[in-house]
Amino acid sequence: MSTTLSETNALDVLRSPPASKAALHPALGRWLLNGFVGLVLVFLLLPTVLVVPMSLGEAAYIQFPPKGLTLKWYQAYFSDADWMSATWFSLKIALATTLSATIIGTLASFAVVRGNLPGARALQALTLAPLIVPHIVLAVALYLVFAPVGLTGNFTGFAIAHTMMSVPYVMLTVSAALQRIDPALELAALNCGATRAQAFWHVVLPNIAPGVAAGAVFAFLASFDEATVAFFISGVDGKTITRKLFEDIDYNLTPVIAAASTVMVVLSLVLMGGVEWLRSRSAASTR
Repeated sequence: MSTTLSETNALDVLRSPPASKAALHPALGRWLLNGFVGLVLVFLLLPTVLVVPMSLGEAAYIQFPPKGLTLKWYQAYFSDADWMSATWFSLKIALATTLSATIIGTLASFAVVRGNLPGARALQALTLAPLIVPHIVLAVALYLVFAPVGLTGNFTGFAIAHTMMSVPYVMLTVSAALQRIDPALELAALNCGATRAQAFWHVVLPNIAPGVAAGAVFAFLASFDEATVAFFISGVDGKTITRKLFEDIDYNLTPVIAAASTVMVVLSLVLMGGVEWLRSRSAASTR
């Protein structure tokens, strides 16, 4: 009997794979997955990264790799009246869009998530339509509506159009933040004598602040980077930086374009970094 058990154990040992081989397959899979994800990220980020050295080349045209390094194209960008006019025009529109879209999107999210509106889901889907409808369709529609009433090529027209296109970003982030908050906190504040406005301002808003900040940043970037609508509703004087970029690509292809693009990339990274810092700070304070 003991001999039979020993033979059975020996056969089990021979049939089972070595521990090192068993552990090798998951490790190999992780390495392959990480490598694939890394290649995808490099593929997505490489065009953006290459813009930076292109903006530092000494040649009067865009080339890669650049021959020599210089900052003269940044100086040309910041000293050019047309570039600065387009940049400040875009910044003013983006700031106004951020303010209006954040207020509208936050209040709409609160009404949809916390309220008992009839057809709330349909209303939410309608609000998110600008994310689904192609921007070229929106651009044509906005031009046909804005042109007869004189809203093309001016600040008001851009602010209205960009607010409409940015509200969905705020609603998505704020709605997600609201769904993570226990409604009992707001009810407790109401039971303690707070009004609806006081409960929202002192209880709800501090808890959803990271979501509101993220939505505001997305609204700013959606406005500042928007190009398709700008082609249709821009004017001779009211011209955004994206419209200026594409005009120079057609008629004046110099490294100033790369310098302006780099400024836009840096601004986007700074804003996203600020949101991440606010999110990490909020997460640390709740621990």
